[in-house]
Amino acid sequence: MRVILWILSLVIIVVVLFVFVFPKEEQVATTTSTENMQLTSSAFMHNESIPSTYTCDGADSIPPLSFGDVPENTQSLALIMEDPDVPVTIRPDGIWDHWIVFNIPPETREIQEGSEPEGVQGITTSNKLGYGGPCPPDREHRYFFKLYALDTMLDLPEGATKKELINAMGGHILSSAELIGRYNRQ
Repeated sequence: MRVILWILSLVIIVVVLFVFVFPKEEQVATTTSTENMQLTSSAFMHNESIPSTYTCDGADSIPPLSFGDVPENTQSLALIMEDPDVPVTIRPDGIWDHWIVFNIPPETREIQEGSEPEGVQGITTSNKLGYGGPCPPDREHRYFFKLYALDTMLDLPEGATKKELINAMGGHILSSAELIGRYNRQ
């Protein structure tokens, strides 16, 4: 009986550690909104393949993106592109940040193919500013484009990390939208 209780206690501790201490994805505090903001691309549909021209196997060009139903009282937009399917042997948290842009003007409704939007660039996992397209090392990966409408401009410098951006956005999110693309190197 003691062995069973000991094993059960150990399982509970491991679960608590993985859920609360070592979460895979950082959580962002949001405020409620009746807005249903949208993020789409004319280059690929949600949960479909990203064409190779937008990856390391092609021109590594920024895909065209469109923003819809941005709340009227938005003061700035933030955009994060991340890959949550990175092997833990490469990145212990399993997430690779490919693109971080914030303080995008609130009237922005599209990012044209190959064009950086007006705004402030954050630093990616590759220690670079600007877009770095999909380049999975092992299999098909998912790429999450996350758009946030904020009720403020963020007081962060160029080169801010995703963690700094997420912390600064806390309590300022009016609405958000997500577009997932997939890519597998041939």
